[in-house]
Amino acid sequence: MEFSVIIPAYNEERYLARLLESIAVARSNYSGGPDEIEVIVANNDSTDRTAEIAAAHGARVTTIKKRRIAAARNGGARAACGEILCFIDADSAVHPQTFDAIDKAMKTGSYVWGVTGAILERKSFALMVTYCVAIPMVWLTGLDTGLSFCRREDFEIVGGYDENRLYAEDVILPLALRRLGRTRGQKLIRLPQVKALACTRKFDQFGDWHYFWMLGHVLKSLLTWNWHDEKLAQRYWYDSGR
Repeated sequence: MEFSVIIPAYNEERYLARLLESIAVARSNYSGGPDEIEVIVANNDSTDRTAEIAAAHGARVTTIKKRRIAAARNGGARAACGEILCFIDADSAVHPQTFDAIDKAMKTGSYVWGVTGAILERKSFALMVTYCVAIPMVWLTGLDTGLSFCRREDFEIVGGYDENRLYAEDVILPLALRRLGRTRGQKLIRLPQVKALACTRKFDQFGDWHYFWMLGHVLKSLLTWNWHDEKLAQRYWYDSGR
């Protein structure tokens, strides 16, 4: 098995089918053949039809009881068989040529971790401003949203996602992998030619300008070095009206 696509999901019945259908198209387009790609839904103790929808679309479902995004990602990774682990949020959709692009990049041996980036499913003036503010940070750090990927062996070397964190686990992992890659002369890579589709439901819920409110929390965390704000985590990630 070449690729394992791992989807952490908590009560994602509204969006999951869209993602799974897009993955089915990308699998059919992969030059190595669709059988080289497995799909795992890490069902994070959902109370809706998430598991049923996943199974109906041919995904393998593994249940993760610990309500922590990092735990769901790690649980899916433990169940995976692929050499390359790919992680994507359940409310996204992947580009049709995703797997060939990842395959080409990783076979060079030059990269330890990568991400596709993403385009937003809708536009507004506030979202365009948000995008323009975010782009310099993406260029400076090499980090981005979308589908991320790394080799299973490297994921295991750095210990996977940090389950002590309520959030920002998807920032800490690539930074750990970057440190590992430096010892081998490997880098991070972005694949903007196969950007995923990003859901705007957080903007729909909290407002199109809310990113700047979130930047305030980031600044606060940087000043206090507290990345474990339970009130923020519950409001924004764990109890956001699914």
